[in-house]
Amino acid sequence: MDGVVFTFFALAALLGGFVSGFSGFAMGLVVSGVWLHIITPMQTATLIAGYGLLTQGYGIFKLRHALDLRKAWPLALGTIIGIPIGVSVLAYLDPTYLRFGVGVLLVLYTIYGLTKPVFAPMKIGTGADIAIGISNGMLGGLTGLGGVISTISCQWRGWPKDVQRAVFQPVLFVAFVVISISQAVAGSITRDTLMLYAWGVPFMVAGLWSGFRLFGKIDDETFRKTVLVLLLFAGLSLIVTALTSAGR
Repeated sequence: MDGVVFTFFALAALLGGFVSGFSGFAMGLVVSGVWLHIITPMQTATLIAGYGLLTQGYGIFKLRHALDLRKAWPLALGTIIGIPIGVSVLAYLDPTYLRFGVGVLLVLYTIYGLTKPVFAPMKIGTGADIAIGISNGMLGGLTGLGGVISTISCQWRGWPKDVQRAVFQPVLFVAFVVISISQAVAGSITRDTLMLYAWGVPFMVAGLWSGFRLFGKIDDETFRKTVLVLLLFAGLSLIVTALTSAGR
């Protein structure tokens, strides 16, 4: 990897870490926009999972005062169940149409959320949480967006920003654990990928640190809108990916 390519790789890691530190998710969305142009798709997917363990682990540690496993475990359990289901369903569905449909739904949801007042808080039981987690995991297995539904469900409850992140970040961590184990079994974690991971760690950590500092200075409404904007970009990225695939 020459100097120019490494510069883009490192800047993407820095920005991805910053976005994750500030919002608690969307690192993969940020870095993939750059990395897919300079390293292989397999390396990109493996690095996103590996750095996801780092970013979500860091977030869990920083928000340990707000952790409540009673709130997080149903979503986490459902996610573990849902990921392999989503991966299996891919064999029977055209991912292009799926990504386009999910992307449109995300765009509509976020536009509605940005133009309307805060949603009235909802009470969601354990059984419903497990079902939400399964949907979250299935979407992750189908599209790679393993935290979207759990993040949205935390918004619905009207929790403060610290509590939201203290719930959906452990769920994301669990998702990345499952994905990383699957990648290890499949043999996609190579020596070259591990070297890339090591080179990017300082930049990812620097971004995480700076993003968390900014997170501590925002209010709940700013956090809500930030999450919605990032979800909007996630939806748009799915639509663009689907249209690009359909045009080939």
